[in-house]
Amino acid sequence: MGHRPVQRRAVSAGLAAGNNFGEFHAPHHARLAKLGEANVSTRVPQPPNILWICTDQQRADTIAALGNPHIRTLHLDALAANGTAFTRAYCQSPVCTPSRASFLTGRYPRTTRCRQNGQAMPPNEKLISRLFADAGYTCGLAGKLHLATCANGVVEKRIDDGYDVFHWSHHPQPDWPENAYTQWLTAQGTNWEELYGGPSTPYVKHGIPAEFSQTTWCANMAIDFLREQKGRPWFFSYNCFAPHHPFDPPGDYLARYNPDELPLPKTHPDEPTSKTTYQQLDSKFSHNDPNGYNVAAMTDRNRREVTAAYYAMIQLIDENVGRMIAALEETGQLENTLVIFMSDHGEMLGDHGIYLKGPHFYEEAVRVPLIISWPGQIATAQCADGLIELTDLAPTLLDAAALPIPEAMQGKSLLPILKSNADSADHRDYVFSEYYNAWSHRHSYGSMYRTNTHKMIVYHGTDQGELYDLENDPDEFTNLWHHAETTSLKTELLKATFDASVFTMDPTPLREGPF
Repeated sequence: MGHRPVQRRAVSAGLAAGNNFGEFHAPHHARLAKLGEANVSTRVPQPPNILWICTDQQRADTIAALGNPHIRTLHLDALAANGTAFTRAYCQSPVCTPSRASFLTGRYPRTTRCRQNGQAMPPNEKLISRLFADAGYTCGLAGKLHLATCANGVVEKRIDDGYDVFHWSHHPQPDWPENAYTQWLTAQGTNWEELYGGPSTPYVKHGIPAEFSQTTWCANMAIDFLREQKGRPWFFSYNCFAPHHPFDPPGDYLARYNPDELPLPKTHPDEPTSKTTYQQLDSKFSHNDPNGYNVAAMTDRNRREVTAAYYAMIQLIDENVGRMIAALEETGQLENTLVIFMSDHGEMLGDHGIYLKGPHFYEEAVRVPLIISWPGQIATAQCADGLIELTDLAPTLLDAAALPIPEAMQGKSLLPILKSNADSADHRDYVFSEYYNAWSHRHSYGSMYRTNTHKMIVYHGTDQGELYDLENDPDEFTNLWHHAETTSLKTELLKATFDASVFTMDPTPLREGPF
């Protein structure tokens, strides 16, 4: 299967380093840590606090320090300079609920039996928050959880998730009286309808002012929570809805991006005839829904405007990351807080003619940002380019806190990589992702098997599939599925995909004896 040597390179020059992240809009700048510098203290750490920042539908290529020259993410750049950025981190499903079920348990979606949006997490599954609560942590959440349906005004059912503080707001629209965010708006003397009246196009809207946005509210709740802690270790989940569609940043943030200066999505003229029917349908309407975005009618200007809005939403997230980091520093908790920044899955953003998500396993859909910082305990300014799964996060946090990792977990701790004791190139030979009738396109079942050099996507029960040579076709334009000269490779990867589906089966219940 082959490995690509990890490239531990310093984050781009000019980014913030050190522990002083500065004010809301302008982090301080200092010398970057040396390439892959361990920067590890000899002191025995206390049980670390955990600040887990999870955005919704943010693709990996949306951080300036990691190669995007068009977006402004000063605080995420600083976080990367003060920690480790995993440049090839993959979700285990390209839609919300199964991905969240997976990374919150360290198990695969099919293993948790929470494979689809609209399904409920079985009550016997153990969330990472529950394990930390059992270990004496105070656990809190603000924003989205999405481990059960909340459609049609139904409030999401909770299992024994361990959260003592639970500010639930699946999305900012006032679709439930129980939405804590809209309750907060009422307490501020305003409401969603009054604030959401800005100008719009069929694709982009001027959204709520930044100070009243759900993105900012989630940070307010996180800051209130961490200020209230009195020495007991804590675990907080910041789960904003942005940059999930609709594309509706505050108007002044949207004005920061000139659409004419942004690139068009990447497409290839031969794609419509060589790709799947799922892609062909989604290139007409998002989510294959005539009530969704009319993708086929979009002009180049529309496409650039959507990208501008998406980047503006991420910039607001970035500034609220800065606020939370500043609050940690002000309260003297930064040194003993492990911070994770990541997203549940990606966003196609017009690449390959697709917007939003669906049964697609392009890099834009399954590769997500992942940055981990823990001052004095892990390497700084390190980019780990090996293959990583989001199943690896739960065991990593337990490992960092010196807590036992349940045998039911299927991920692998990243702590040796974070401490520069292991090469990320050796972490995994492949990553696996699945889509089992999870959202759009009823009866669509797909499995993705990705190595350093190839990607195989099988659509079960059909003759459709995708096969990419990632070394020669990194943009995934040329589908080799039906190419006669790749028959042998296709057979090899089909077997490997089937093997991966077997090797990722539930490891429990454990065998109790030889017979």
